[in-house]
Amino acid sequence: MKKDDCIFCKLANGEIPTNAIYEDDRFKVILDMGPATRGHALILPKDHAANLFDLPDETAAAAFCLAKKLGSKMVEALQAEGMNVVQNNGEAAGQTVPHFHLHLIPRFEGDGQTIGWNPGKPSGEELAALAQELRGAVQ
Repeated sequence: MKKDDCIFCKLANGEIPTNAIYEDDRFKVILDMGPATRGHALILPKDHAANLFDLPDETAAAAFCLAKKLGSKMVEALQAEGMNVVQNNGEAAGQTVPHFHLHLIPRFEGDGQTIGWNPGKPSGEELAALAQELRGAVQ
C-alpha cells in the first residue's frame, strides 16, 4: 500500500515523472536526481515501507534479486569497474527519505566517491563480549 505523503511512493507509482530504467508490478528503478556517479539508480518498491525492518521478507528478497540482476547489466552497459549496493536505515545511517530503497552506484576508477568508515580497533576481549551479547539478542 502506498503512503499519500511519501515522495518515493509518488515516484514509484508514476504520480511524478522520473527517468525510469526498469519497472515491474512491484518496483520502479529510477536514476537518482543527485547521483554519486554516472548511472546511480534507486530501486523503489511501489508499496510503502519506511525501512528494511518494516519491509515484508518477500519484498526484501525480491529487491536484492533485482539489484543483482540490474547491477550486473549496468556494470556491463556503463563499463564500470564495480558497483556499490547501498541501503540505509534511519537518519543516523544516512537515510534521507523514509521509504525503503536500494542505491545502485556504478563505480569507476578515480570517480572521487568514497563509501566507507573509519575502522575501529576493539580488543579480542571486547569482540568476544559483544558477540555473546548479540548472540543473545538475535536468537
